[in-house]
Amino acid sequence: MNDWNTTREQHDGDHELQMIPRWSMVLAVVVFVAVQILFHRILPHSKANLLPMRLLMGYSWGTAFASYALLIGYVSRDVKRRNMSAKLWMLLVIVMPGGIGAVVYFLLRQPILSRCPNCSTQINSTCNFCPQCQFQMAPVCGRCYRDVRITDVYCKQCGHDCAADPTPARLKAYQ
Repeated sequence: MNDWNTTREQHDGDHELQMIPRWSMVLAVVVFVAVQILFHRILPHSKANLLPMRLLMGYSWGTAFASYALLIGYVSRDVKRRNMSAKLWMLLVIVMPGGIGAVVYFLLRQPILSRCPNCSTQINSTCNFCPQCQFQMAPVCGRCYRDVRITDVYCKQCGHDCAADPTPARLKAYQ
């Protein structure tokens, strides 16, 4: 079982890296190298004592612009995953200066939709029940129907004894 957890953790990390497309990674490397060429070949300085400052500025600006290219790539994939308008959000992220468009995107993006395992309806991942077939998606209190953790003995909202509630068979495996 320990091997399965290790493999799953590695797979989850790989999945997160796959959210950044290859074109964005290549663009980030090209941008970083271009900034280095700009600072060390095109704009050389004759004073040798300014070399550490030039190195620091070249690496800092190169890293900032490369990170922005990676961010644009991430948004391009994330927009599609959340069923949002890709053209609008990419334009907003690219045109708004200083990363403000990306901040606005992260504040206003839609939640990821998941599918009900019973009827395949797309629903918000925070829903406890499917609105089409009433399939229970997450553990809830039997009295007030608010979220509870699978390990809770009593509901933290109303004090109901959660152990007395009938638990769906698929959720009993986690107790």
